[in-house]
Amino acid sequence: MSTSKPKSETGETAPTIQTVERAAVVLGSFTVAKPYLSLNELTASLGTSKATAHRYTKALRAAHLLRYDERTALYSLGPQVLTLAASARAGLPIVAAAEPYMESLLHEVDETVVLSVWDGETATVVRSVDNTDHIIRIGVRSGARLDLTDSAQGRVFCSFLPPDQVPGLKSILRRAPELAAEFENIRELGLSLNSPDINGVRTIAAPIFEGGTIVASMAIVGTAVTVSADVDSPMARALLRTTRELSEGLGGS
Repeated sequence: MSTSKPKSETGETAPTIQTVERAAVVLGSFTVAKPYLSLNELTASLGTSKATAHRYTKALRAAHLLRYDERTALYSLGPQVLTLAASARAGLPIVAAAEPYMESLLHEVDETVVLSVWDGETATVVRSVDNTDHIIRIGVRSGARLDLTDSAQGRVFCSFLPPDQVPGLKSILRRAPELAAEFENIRELGLSLNSPDINGVRTIAAPIFEGGTIVASMAIVGTAVTVSADVDSPMARALLRTTRELSEGLGGS
């Protein structure tokens, strides 16, 4: 009688597949809203015994995919997840497509140029080029999640995404109804401009389309002195021209 273990279509044994699936469940249990979870919560997510859940958390900690805080007895995602996320972002087709356009725009305006994508909740930076000629450069960290309504890039996505794809948008508009007019203005201009706050940074952002759907936002980031608030400034026109050329190359509109 054969004692071989059942295999999947890919030839992997069932226990191996289950191990991977369970590890994915553990990692997928963490969200922006709940970045810290207890062993009890992870056990509930897995639907296993606490001992089994503990074995998975121990293995994931050894791989630096989980952290454990002994003081709070809570788990969080580990540093290796950041490395994997950076690799995933670098592999996005839009990053490769946008990079030459970003470099060209940087040389034209001599300001930091940033590319952001929608992560399901807000705009997330996936690429930033800041090799300007300024003595002091403004750097924007890849992986940074931008404020949904305060950032120029966040407002671009609020303006061009279908409303049901922006979590909490209806509530936001109820609390700040003036944003509806702002989003309409962004759709008309094709540009979003934030006002400098206490740090004096000003950002102009524009959408990038593929097949009529927004896939990213490109932004120029500088100081209130070097980046004009005029939406018809040479810098704003350069950004619009660049994003439209990139969108045309992607088959956008």
